Amino acid sequence: MERYCVYLAASEHRLPLTVYTYKLEISRFLEYIDEQEIQLEDVTADNITWFLSKLKEGANINSRTVSKTLSCFRSFFYFLMKEGICKENPAVLLEPPKRKINLPEVMEKETVEHLLSKINTDKPLGLRDKALFELIYSCGCRISEIVNLNVHDINSSEKLIKVKGKGGKERLVIFGEEADKWLKLYMENSRPVLAEGKGHGPALFVNRYGKRISRIGIWKNYRRYAQIAGTGSRVHTLRHSFATAMIQGGADLRTVQALLGHADLATSQIYTHVDASLLEETHRKYLPRIGG
Repeated sequence: MERYCVYLAASEHRLPLTVYTYKLEISRFLEYIDEQEIQLEDVTADNITWFLSKLKEGANINSRTVSKTLSCFRSFFYFLMKEGICKENPAVLLEPPKRKINLPEVMEKETVEHLLSKINTDKPLGLRDKALFELIYSCGCRISEIVNLNVHDINSSEKLIKVKGKGGKERLVIFGEEADKWLKLYMENSRPVLAEGKGHGPALFVNRYGKRISRIGIWKNYRRYAQIAGTGSRVHTLRHSFATAMIQGGADLRTVQALLGHADLATSQIYTHVDASLLEETHRKYLPRIGG
């Protein structure tokens, strides 16, 4: 197991969290075959199928998690073949379950504007939240990416931000006039107050103590504004709404992929389904006789 973890990190260049997850999954499987008195070199595709079915029943996991676990097994048995422990990889004989397309929650432009209008910008924290959520909606960044932004990552003259996404990959993202306006107001009037006498660190968005704002803090603040606006949405909905608006405006998938920082184009394709579903809903709403 230790050699496998080293292999994941050194040869497959997996991130520490992925190595930990794979180790956990494999450990559970090893416990299972030990209970069944099955030798590692004798594991078959049927053994893996049985384990996955029991896993799905007990934990009520979805098909996406099953697919990830199956990928983990493929990697593990490939390693065992390299080590001379197994002659073949039984996991490659199994097809991953078909994933159900779960359309992301999105909000119309008017709904987003209504929500953002509920933020009181008379106080430093409110002004910070206004700039923060306007920026998310303007460029579709992930919450973790917003949290990790530093002051020097903002190029106001070009309206660009340098974002560090998943896997430490950096990309440049454009933001709009509205976000730029509130960012400037925040930097001029709010951030100096929040960070006063507390050591001006590099963090762009800080909390009331002058420290880098946390993801939990952003979630809580957004939930409060969403409840006031009566939307019941989550902060990640702003990212989905941005991407959907881009597709509706005529942006191609490659552009959306680049802006969102998706490694796979297929991940960005979900927003074409969202756009189609919105069109269908509008069609049925305003032309029920024709749509029926």
